[in-house]
Amino acid sequence: MPNPWLDVPLADYEGHMESPGVQQLHPLAELFAEALAYRRPASVAVLGIAGGNGLDRVDAAIANRVVGVDVNPLYLEAVRGRYARHCHLELHCVDLAEERVDLAPVELVHAALVFEHAGAGLCLENALSLTSPSGALSVVLQLPAESQPNIGPSEFASVQKLKPHFSLVDPAWLREALAQRGFRLLREERRLPPAGKGLWMGIFGRPPR
Repeated sequence: MPNPWLDVPLADYEGHMESPGVQQLHPLAELFAEALAYRRPASVAVLGIAGGNGLDRVDAAIANRVVGVDVNPLYLEAVRGRYARHCHLELHCVDLAEERVDLAPVELVHAALVFEHAGAGLCLENALSLTSPSGALSVVLQLPAESQPNIGPSEFASVQKLKPHFSLVDPAWLREALAQRGFRLLREERRLPPAGKGLWMGIFGRPPR
């Protein structure tokens, strides 16, 4: 079955994320900036990069390799057009839920609202395989909101069709799953966008030997 993200125009996705019922685009960029500032990586990979939200926060004088991974090739074209002059970009079209990533590891892997859509099976294994031995994995998860649907209301019908493919991931479960793989929680942050859908970011790394 084709990946449903192939039927979501980038303008629809970004419009949805900025809509009054969601308002997550700016908080997500802020969390990415915090992960970058905390680790100051020379190389970074963004999983589910979409249109490159937050790439303007990358300091090209520090990060000499920025890897973007997404299932939608049109998203990657947009990222190249927007940020090729700002970042040292390396873009790859991969379905993280179905295909294994075979790329040189990076110092920071950032996965924001990715596991909710791609699952925490092969997608999580891909994220870990991309993380260098001394590197870190930053994960942003959406927290449950009792009075709101997981995918907020907006005028963009293509995004609403993603609802059957979206499942929340419990941060406590993620911490345990990563602990079993040798990763410990180094830092965590929370954001509550105006629309009320909370975001949690955990930054994980392997203990020094």
